[in-house]
Amino acid sequence: MHVSDVDLVMSAVDPKQYPKTGYPEIGFLGRSNVGKSSLTNVLINRRDYAHTSGQPGKTQTLNFYEVNHALYFVDVPGYGYAKVSKKEREKWANMIETYLTQRDTLKGVISLIDGRHEPTGFDLQMRDWLDYYQIPVLYVATKVDKIAKSKLKHQENVLRQKLELRSDEELVMFSAKTKNGKDAIWDWIESKSKA
Repeated sequence: MHVSDVDLVMSAVDPKQYPKTGYPEIGFLGRSNVGKSSLTNVLINRRDYAHTSGQPGKTQTLNFYEVNHALYFVDVPGYGYAKVSKKEREKWANMIETYLTQRDTLKGVISLIDGRHEPTGFDLQMRDWLDYYQIPVLYVATKVDKIAKSKLKHQENVLRQKLELRSDEELVMFSAKTKNGKDAIWDWIESKSKA
């Protein structure tokens, strides 16, 4: 998709604040610092539009990016960040669960995992949770430019096995640096947002 227009239209913590346009929405999920903002920037062809931070736990609201006046990318707070109080984590968890289970315009989520390592316990919990609620999901392994080319296929197989992905579940190996995987991710987004 050619992206000509992007707007961060709102940061919401409550359903009353969500956009009312009815555009389809794609959520972006993943551990803190896994590369959600970097992926968003690559998809919308902007360098630093979605703020990337070396500081985990930076996103604390649901950020709605309106793309081409046709759909929203929704950046969801990262999970698994330890330096946030338990009370704060519970507040985020409730906000995220409410959004993911009650939002009619949510067409699917992109679940990001760090492609260099095995999925964490949090990643596996999120997989079980998305499965339970039957939310359409595309798994994206980030930072794959840091894996030797000769080991890439092996690492992809390890990730598929650990995540217990079925043969019909897609895993895209993605690099914000080389933009590898960008087209496959856009294909999935377009197929879901038109469904």
